[in-house]
Amino acid sequence: MNLSTRIESDYLAAMKARDEVRVGVLRMLKAAAKMRQVELRHPLTDDELLDVVAKQAKQRRESVEQFAAAGRTDLVDKEERELVVLLDYMPAPLSDAELDEAVRAAVAELDARSMKDMGRVVQSVLAAHKGRVDGKRVSVAVKARLAS
Repeated sequence: MNLSTRIESDYLAAMKARDEVRVGVLRMLKAAAKMRQVELRHPLTDDELLDVVAKQAKQRRESVEQFAAAGRTDLVDKEERELVVLLDYMPAPLSDAELDEAVRAAVAELDARSMKDMGRVVQSVLAAHKGRVDGKRVSVAVKARLAS
């Protein structure tokens, strides 16, 4: 089952179950996907839809950080519940060991020797593991690898 079909069926199931959080998140996700589809002028592929889900998840993470800094625990809880729903549609994230191996392989493949090569290595790892790893984690891992 492709991702858009899964989102649609989960949306209908959540409506029937009267799960307000899931319905709200999936409704916003479907709207963001539709906007992206209009921008691209063609039906979204699973990779493009995954990018939309990742963007929505990133927005929730940033909101959690900002609300936590402002002391708004009620909004932090709401955003975290929404983030959990979105993470159901993301592929499993890379473990630290898998990330270290991916960075090591990218450094070896690109023959990166200094911090000047950091951008190329980060892009390579992000492209190879699309949706499975956060850019911040990759950046930290690459920086540690190239600094040593």
